[in-house]
Amino acid sequence: MYYEVYIDVMFLVNFMMDVLVLFSVKALMKMPGSTKRVIAGGLVGSGLSCLVVILRLPVGITMAALHMLVSSGMVVCGLKIRSFSEFLKCYILLYFVSVLIGGILGMLKPYVKYTSLYFAVVIGCYYTIRAVWEFLCRLQKEEQKLCRIILYQEGSYCEIRGLWDTGNVLKDPLSEKPVCILEQSTIEKLTGEKENLKGFHLIPYRTVGKSGVMPVFELEKMYIVQKKQWIYRPLVGICEEQISEQGMYQMIINPEILGGRKNGCKSSNAAAV
Repeated sequence: MYYEVYIDVMFLVNFMMDVLVLFSVKALMKMPGSTKRVIAGGLVGSGLSCLVVILRLPVGITMAALHMLVSSGMVVCGLKIRSFSEFLKCYILLYFVSVLIGGILGMLKPYVKYTSLYFAVVIGCYYTIRAVWEFLCRLQKEEQKLCRIILYQEGSYCEIRGLWDTGNVLKDPLSEKPVCILEQSTIEKLTGEKENLKGFHLIPYRTVGKSGVMPVFELEKMYIVQKKQWIYRPLVGICEEQISEQGMYQMIINPEILGGRKNGCKSSNAAAV
């Protein structure tokens, strides 16, 4: 039993797959580098694969050459690697993307009868993987902006979720202290009706298409769980409306409460645990 292998067809198919896999890894890792370099990596990978087949080496040596020499050559030549750890990440991701594309193509193979359609499916896999990855990255970034917060006032406490918002630059014009925005319903659970708050005063605010005054008062303290930071005597503004339409968070945190947008603790009212 033997197989006829057309080396030119093998080279073209491998070249196309290698280039798409390298483009996927480059996009997922957000690496710099030119398209010419990725194409060069595809040529190296496809050329080495064909060379291994032509040499007709023993199976063990062939598999080792394909997985070590060919894959490493593709990563080094096709991507702008800056460190060994980055090389390992790209090497592992190369196999992950290859297996993913291979699985999708294997599932669709019975329905793809023409070579041109096969190539179109491969390109579609590339854009699908990229879109899904970007969506997951956006979800992760949004999740990182959320944090658990415990509010304390006059012996009472409640736990809520807050959103880090660099667009919140609201400050008390009298004390120049940053102001976080809290839902009125949370205030009522913690202290009672807003009219009964001690130290209550109004400050002006402005949002897109809206301006007015907002009631502000001083909490005893609050604890930001992820940051392991105590904030003493923070100012909170009371929002009568629901802050998050989906109810994902109840407070909009002013980054200046921890000293700035990078959340570096420079505030005299902040203390690390």
